[in-house]
Amino acid sequence: MSRKSGGGKPSGPSSRAERSSGRGQRQLRQRVRTAKGRRASSVRWLERQLNDPWVAEAKARGYRSRAAFKLLQIDEKVGLLKPGQRVVDLGAAPGGWSQVARQKVGDRGRVIGIDLLPLDPLAGVELLQLDFLDEAAPALIRERLDGPADLVLSDMAPQTSGHASTDHLRIMALAEAALDFAVEVLAPGGGFVAKVWQGGSEKELLDRLKRRFAKVRHLKPASSRPESPELFVVALGFREPGKTE
Repeated sequence: MSRKSGGGKPSGPSSRAERSSGRGQRQLRQRVRTAKGRRASSVRWLERQLNDPWVAEAKARGYRSRAAFKLLQIDEKVGLLKPGQRVVDLGAAPGGWSQVARQKVGDRGRVIGIDLLPLDPLAGVELLQLDFLDEAAPALIRERLDGPADLVLSDMAPQTSGHASTDHLRIMALAEAALDFAVEVLAPGGGFVAKVWQGGSEKELLDRLKRRFAKVRHLKPASSRPESPELFVVALGFREPGKTE
């Protein structure tokens, strides 16, 4: 299921990251040598991490993952996170999105991160090792929040099989499940964000979102790798069941 902002603008790497990534000056790309027992896919992943300016910037700012910038950039576009909100982060590991949410909602807000994996403690965030698909999970979360949530976030993605159609169906199933959970815990007017992949079977999810939310849109943050098929669906203005239009 798994997957503090310092100085600089949240929409892009700081000048330090730009220098380290070679933006504005020449820099040799770091290469990873193959080693016995190391697969070519692992080598490619290591090279991508070593040469990714968002990875360097995440380390510089103390974020647990480069994914933190995706949420910062989504928030910059739509004004998603506000002081005092109650936020649920599904598939929270390693915690980058929960970190950003905590910064934005402040001391008056509440952030709960949920994952099947154990997470290292994160200041100001309640972390639960829990399956959000458990039928008791929505009631438990509302109890922990002392009320409904204002925002449900999901950066979840399945393990990939290498078969594009299968992987697309899997991530859409996760997004649908996250929406089912959100409907159970959101307050009227609340918001929902979920990772999806480009493909034709999004229509059913979008139709459901348009019935339940006043505004629905897709975003691809600048920090999302260009070659990645990921998009984020953002839905705002939740309507309670029975109050659809």
